[in-house]
Amino acid sequence: MLTETVMRHTGLRSSHLQASAMGSVGLCLVLWMRAAGLDQDERGNAERRAIFVGLWAPTLLLLGQSLREFE
Repeated sequence: MLTETVMRHTGLRSSHLQASAMGSVGLCLVLWMRAAGLDQDERGNAERRAIFVGLWAPTLLLLGQSLREFE
């Protein structure tokens, strides 16, 4: 409840969070494709970075859904 109130007062809307989630998916794909071009020593770290960014999407979508119900 407090989180929704803070997000609402800062001007953050559910559509902003949903767009950010889609951007996270896009960034994840870009990082993953970029990792394919690296040598084997650096590929593991780059792939982990892509997975980490990909994990942001569900969190942002859930926050957006929660905020939409609050709106």
